[in-house]
Amino acid sequence: MKGFYVAATNQHIGKTTSTLGLAAIYRSKGLNVGYCKPVGQEFLDLDQLRVDKDTLLFADLLGFNLTPAYHSPVILGSGATAAFMDHPDRYTYREDVQKASAHLQASHDIVIYEGTGHPGVGSIVNLSNAEVAKMLGLGVVMIVEGGIGRTIDQLNMSIALFREKKVPIIGVIVNKVIPEKMDKVKYYVTKKLKEMNLTPLGFIPYDKSMAFPIIKSIADRINGTVTFNEEYVYNKVEDIISGSVLEVRQLEEPKNNLLLVVAADRADNAISKIKIWSHDSSGERSPLSGIVATGEGFINKETEEYILKHKLPFIRTHLDTLGTVMKISNIEVKINLKTPWKIKRAIELIKENVDLEYLDGALEKI
Repeated sequence: MKGFYVAATNQHIGKTTSTLGLAAIYRSKGLNVGYCKPVGQEFLDLDQLRVDKDTLLFADLLGFNLTPAYHSPVILGSGATAAFMDHPDRYTYREDVQKASAHLQASHDIVIYEGTGHPGVGSIVNLSNAEVAKMLGLGVVMIVEGGIGRTIDQLNMSIALFREKKVPIIGVIVNKVIPEKMDKVKYYVTKKLKEMNLTPLGFIPYDKSMAFPIIKSIADRINGTVTFNEEYVYNKVEDIISGSVLEVRQLEEPKNNLLLVVAADRADNAISKIKIWSHDSSGERSPLSGIVATGEGFINKETEEYILKHKLPFIRTHLDTLGTVMKISNIEVKINLKTPWKIKRAIELIKENVDLEYLDGALEKI
C-alpha cells in the first residue's frame, strides 16, 4: 500500500480537510503515515526554508520533522513560472518530486499526497496534478463540492486531465452537501457516477463549524488594527451581529463566540445593550469573541473595561460597517493549527461518511 493522491475540482473544495481526516484515520490504525505536498503555491519562509503552508498542519498532526525537500519539494511562488520558462534547464522540479516520493515511500507504510488548486495547476512547469500522479504511479481520490448538476459538470471537466494521462480515479468524495438535500444529492450523483464508471467514496454533509473564521483572519481581511487583547486573535467566530441594528432577539438564544461589528461612535451603546440583554446578568460572561469598530470615534471607560475584562480583541478599521460585514462574509476559511475544532471535526466527518474499507481494497489493487 504505497499511497494515493488527493485532488479537487478547485480551491476551497475541502482537499486539505479531507486529506487531514484520511491521514489521521490511517494513523489511528497504527500505520506510519507520510505526507507530501509535491507542488505548493501558498508558502511560508521558516529559518530561510520555504515550505507550503499546509505542511505545517500535517507535521503537527503526524508528528514528523518538517523537511522541505521531502514534504514540500516544489514551491511555485511569485515569479517562479516565468523564471522556469526563461531557463527550464536550471530547474529539476520533476527529479525533486521523485526524490521526495522515493524517500517517503521507503520510510512509511503509506504516503498521502495532497494536490494543489484545480487539476491543471502546475502545468506551466510540466507538473500538473495529473502529471504528478502519473509520474508517481498513484491513484486519485477526487474531492468535489456537493450538488448535482454543477457537481457533475465540474467533476467531468476535472477528471479529463487524469484520464488523458491514464491515471486511475480510485473514487470521489462529495463534500459540503447541504444536509436537507443529502438524500437527493446522494441518489442522483451516485447514479451519474456509476454511468461514468466512478465510485462514490462518500458524501460529507456541510458543517457550519468548518466555516467559522478566527479573529486574526478577519483583522487581516479588513486591514484592521488590533488595539486591545491582541493575544486573543485566535478566538473563533460563530456568527456576526451588527451594532447598528442590534436587537434583543439576536441574544435571545444563548450563543457564544459572536463578533460585534459596530460604528466606533456607537460601540458604547451596543456594549450597554449587550450587558443588559446577555443571559448572564452578573456580567461575568460575554457572548462576544471580539469587536470590530468601524470608522472614526472613541469608546468610553466602561466599554474599555468590558473589553479588557472579557479579553475581547478590539479591532479598528476605516471601512464602514456594511463594507466590513461584506468583506468578512467573503472570507475563504482554511483549516490550520489555530483552528483545533476544525481538525477534530474534519477527522470525524471523514470517519463517519467515507467508505474506508473500499479505499483500502482499491489501494491494494493499484
